[in-house]
Amino acid sequence: MTDVVVPVVRCEPKLDDAQFLAVAKDVADCVASGRTGRGISGLGSVSAWLSAVALLEKSERIVVVTGFFVPEKGGLASEGPVASIGPRGAAETDGPPGAVILGRALVRLGKDVSLVTDALCAPALEACSAAVGGPPVRCAAAGAEVLAEDPRALVFLERLGRSADGRYRNMRGEDISAITPPLDDAVSLARKAGIPVLAIGDGGNEAGMGALGEGLVRAVPGFSAALSVVAADVALPVDVSNWGGYGLAVLLSLCSGKRLGHLPGEEQSMLRALVAAGAVDGVTKRCELSVDGLPLREHCRLVWRLEDLRVRSSPGW
Repeated sequence: MTDVVVPVVRCEPKLDDAQFLAVAKDVADCVASGRTGRGISGLGSVSAWLSAVALLEKSERIVVVTGFFVPEKGGLASEGPVASIGPRGAAETDGPPGAVILGRALVRLGKDVSLVTDALCAPALEACSAAVGGPPVRCAAAGAEVLAEDPRALVFLERLGRSADGRYRNMRGEDISAITPPLDDAVSLARKAGIPVLAIGDGGNEAGMGALGEGLVRAVPGFSAALSVVAADVALPVDVSNWGGYGLAVLLSLCSGKRLGHLPGEEQSMLRALVAAGAVDGVTKRCELSVDGLPLREHCRLVWRLEDLRVRSSPGW
C-alpha cells in the first residue's frame, strides 16, 4: 500500500508523535506478521494504522459490519437469489470477536456504535457481543440498510466484498453469492456521501481490500478471481481479521489513557459463545474453539502480547 500523509492522532495523556508511531509499528508487527502465510499482511503500512485511529477518533457515530457465512461442501448453488432460510452452513468465528472488541472500545470512548450483519450471521454475532457486553446488533440485507442510522464512519471487518465479476467468493474459490447479501454496497454509497470507510481483512476477498491494488494480486496470485475490487479509504491487511480489531482497541487505549480492549478470559468467552451458537472455524469448517485454523490458546497469547504492549507503552510505565 502506498503510504499517505501521517495524520495527527490525539493522545491523552500525551504520547509524543515518535512514541505513538513506534507503538503503532509494534502493534502492526504483532497482528500482521505473516503468521498464517496468506501473504497480504505485508501490504500494510504504519501510516494506514495511524489513519485508521484518526478516522475513528473524529467520528461520533460508527457502524461496524461483519459476518462471513461458511457453506458446507455442496450445500448451495452458485446462482439465484440470496437464500433467506435454510442453507447448510454456519457463520465463521473470525469477524465477530474483532468487531465486538473494537465496537466496545469505541462505546467506552462515548461513541454511538452498532454492529451490522446479515440474518444468517446475526445469531452468532449477537451471542458473541452479549458474552462480553458489546454493542447492539442489527440486521441488514443491502448497503442502504447498513447506512440507515446515518453513521459518520463505516468499518468493514471480515465481510466479503465483490470480486471483479460482481460475485462473492471465499478463498476456496467457491461462489457463495447466493448466501451473501450485498452489504458491501454500503462502501460506495458511504464514500459518495463523504463518509470515510475503514476495512480490515486477512485474505483479500473482504470488502475494502480493493484499496490494496495490484499488490493484492501479486500477494495471492492463485486467488485473483476471489479478490475484492471494493476499495475502502483505509485498508488494514492482517493475519487474522479479529486481530485487526484488537490492535485498534490497543491504540485507542493509548490515546485515551485507559484500557479499552480485552483480556484472554473474554477471548475465551466470545469464542465459547460463538461455538454454542453454531459458528465454525472458516479454515477447518468445524464447530470448535479455533479461528482461521489457530486454536484458542494462540489467540489468547496474541491478546496477552497486545495487553503487555499497551501497558509498557503507557506514559509513566
